[in-house]
Amino acid sequence: MAVKMRLQRHGSKKRPFYFIVVADARAPRDGKFIQKIGTYNPLTVPATIQLDRQKALEWLHKGAEPTDTVRRILSFKGVLYLKHLLRGVKLGLFDETAAMVKFQKWHEEHEVNIKRRSEENKRTQRSRRPAQPFARRVEKTNESPA
Repeated sequence: MAVKMRLQRHGSKKRPFYFIVVADARAPRDGKFIQKIGTYNPLTVPATIQLDRQKALEWLHKGAEPTDTVRRILSFKGVLYLKHLLRGVKLGLFDETAAMVKFQKWHEEHEVNIKRRSEENKRTQRSRRPAQPFARRVEKTNESPA
């Protein structure tokens, strides 16, 4: 049985919201799934991603194949980097504590970058708004219509 990690669409028309699920490759997109491992909301800026890192890592070790979009999400959240580090531990390149230290360092830098990008986005949104609401003034004239 081929297992895939993929997105399952929810939400109304033009308002998508996705569950990140592990499902049989033969199952329909929004159909039966094995396990839900997270959510993805592309409408927020930046996109909101909630992911159970341990479950995702377990499924990757079991051989679940992520789709392209889910692969990008896993990479963004650091799951693929953690899998890479754990493979180095398995090969004996370094010990597990060194791998976790590397991952924690990467994670902290990543969180700082996300926060910085979010603040930049808020600043640009505020600068696009007009300073005062636009209102048209109507001048009163003393002349009466004929």
